[in-house]
Amino acid sequence: MGADSLDGASVWVDLTTANTLRLPCQAARYIAPTTLSSLQAALYSARIHQWPITLLGGGSNVLLPPTLHGMALRPALRHWWLERSGDDVTAYVGAGVSWHALVMALATHGLWGVENLALIPGDCGAAPVQNIGAYGVELSDVLKAVQVAELATGEMYWLNADACQFGYRDSIFKRALAGKVVITQLALRLSATPRPVLGYGDLAARVSESPTPLSVAQAVCAIRQEKLPDPAVLANAGSFFKNPLVSNEHTHRLLKEYPDMPYFPQPNNQTKLAAGWLIDQCGLKGQRLGAFGVHERQALVLVHFGGGDRPGLLSFADTIAQTVFDRFGVLLELEPRVI
Repeated sequence: MGADSLDGASVWVDLTTANTLRLPCQAARYIAPTTLSSLQAALYSARIHQWPITLLGGGSNVLLPPTLHGMALRPALRHWWLERSGDDVTAYVGAGVSWHALVMALATHGLWGVENLALIPGDCGAAPVQNIGAYGVELSDVLKAVQVAELATGEMYWLNADACQFGYRDSIFKRALAGKVVITQLALRLSATPRPVLGYGDLAARVSESPTPLSVAQAVCAIRQEKLPDPAVLANAGSFFKNPLVSNEHTHRLLKEYPDMPYFPQPNNQTKLAAGWLIDQCGLKGQRLGAFGVHERQALVLVHFGGGDRPGLLSFADTIAQTVFDRFGVLLELEPRVI
């Protein structure tokens, strides 16, 4: 993988190993620019040849089709640096930096802000698209701004956090700017002042009374490794379904029948339910259908045992969602991006 063709000729590249679900995919062109100038050159070539562009990151939250025409573009901008002002620190991070590697590096530096987001796979450029979150923290809690380049013009500019329109696993990059910009750089707001967020699950019990960013990150890694399969060992894309938001009225009706159901009150008369719990209650944890299955320890994760394709995976996911809807009247939405 890694062949480049900017002269119009197709150079078919196998992207099966470029997505953590390992769905078979062939791309006509695959470009991984390492500098802003080479990225803009790639965008220019796509414009003059009228190639559609498919943006890729680490492939951990995407469902690829069997064939990608045009250009598959993965920004490989792997620079990052810190700017300090007293205890306040801003990290400027290229889109191609490994998110987990960044988290551990910042935690090692004693900087607070992203330690709860350890071991989330993928590149930093994909983090704002999904507004990644875990253990009580979302990217939107620490993001200052995102630098983007317009696909149509190559023009580069910054968007502040408010302009990104972040929501639960949502952002402007999945809506108004979907397919219009490529993220090139992030600016993250960090602090040398202790600001632990330990209210999720048993995280507090895993660290000392005076935790460090590194000890919190290591505890999060341990929890995730206990519950989630390693994509390098068993192909998966992490959480396959979003935790659904339902009305408070619907929640109260369900609690009458399922008093032990976990639920998390939200603004605007809504409640967040645990999709994994709903799937588990339907008896689907550990179930397998052909090449795909529900992970035996975490019902929110669908795994690929090999030999499957995207239509088969989506059919399996539809069966799960329909089973949950029939029992609970709750509609599950996919978390990975379907290209």
